[in-house]
Amino acid sequence: MEAIPRYRFERLVRDALDQLPDELLSILDNVVIQVDDRNPDEPSLLGLYDGVPHGDRNGDTGPDVISIYRLAHCEAVIDETELAAEVTVTVIHEIAHAAGIDDERLDELGWG
Repeated sequence: MEAIPRYRFERLVRDALDQLPDELLSILDNVVIQVDDRNPDEPSLLGLYDGVPHGDRNGDTGPDVISIYRLAHCEAVIDETELAAEVTVTVIHEIAHAAGIDDERLDELGWG
């Protein structure tokens, strides 16, 4: 689909975060969630978690970063309904990485 404006995409990310259960909110302590147009190394990547998983933190670490990629998402779907669903899956997927859940386990859970 054609790329939507950044402000509308950011709204989809906020909507996905609003759907998170309260139990996951503590995972987001010290995590910055940002929207970028594209990952420079992997242009088709939908999201990326960069940091130390919640359970592995010891002491004071810098903020972790979850990046959600607008253009890659728009290219991967056919309409805004599908886009909203894919953004939600990506946000949950990357937060799961922040919680220490790896890709293999996410695939088993259907969030791969």
